[in-house]
Amino acid sequence: MNRKRATSFFVLIVITLGAIAGCNFSSPTVKQENVQLVVSAAADLNYVFPEIAKLWEQETKHQVAFNFGSTGQLAQQIERGAPVDLFAAANRKFVEELDQKGLILSDTKALYGIGRITLWQKEGSTLEIKDIKDLTKPEILRVAIANPSHAPYGVAARESMQSAGIWEELHPKLILGENVRQTQQYAETGNVDVAIIARSLSVNKSGKWILIPLELHKPLEQMLAVPKSAPHPDIAKDFAAFINSEKGRPLMRKYGFILPGEEPVS
Repeated sequence: MNRKRATSFFVLIVITLGAIAGCNFSSPTVKQENVQLVVSAAADLNYVFPEIAKLWEQETKHQVAFNFGSTGQLAQQIERGAPVDLFAAANRKFVEELDQKGLILSDTKALYGIGRITLWQKEGSTLEIKDIKDLTKPEILRVAIANPSHAPYGVAARESMQSAGIWEELHPKLILGENVRQTQQYAETGNVDVAIIARSLSVNKSGKWILIPLELHKPLEQMLAVPKSAPHPDIAKDFAAFINSEKGRPLMRKYGFILPGEEPVS
């Protein structure tokens, strides 16, 4: 091989090797698989959170499985190590207490709404109720509230009765639900005459209801957070941010929540 042909052959080899080197033979980036988040949420979110999740699922292709219940019982499950991705409490104190125990990612704590309570009756009830003090009427035999020992909406109901000066008188009439949604079901089925429930449940069901004044009970400041034991913490953070985003907040408002920083509107 003469020098000219040898030089041409060498140049060809260099060009070929350069082309090979320029190709990306590294392993393709592995896209994170779609996951199913487990969200433990207060029972007053029974209607609004699935609507928010539907929007988020359409955008992300991830799925959300809900575990609705009373906030106190859900907090106990997290303390026992339940694999929960996101905890949405009906009262911020339960999240704060978990954080103090080192069970919450502190930087994920966020208020997402302030709840209201109502006096709710099923459609067709002939009982006239215009004020919480009307619950003392003799024709009202049974009144349901969520159990105040572990349900924030039950605490608010009790506080309202105490503020109105009727707690002791009403005590014999009270039927306790495990959570605020079960409390509503007692009224739906006619097992009680009236239920004190969340406004967020009232607006999605046919029935008669009136708001209980805010000044009768402490604010139901609702807070969410990602537990340290969350199987999918990063994705849970994304869903939490979506709840408080311009897409999630209109739905929270639709269901009667006061959003953080907003003034109450009846």
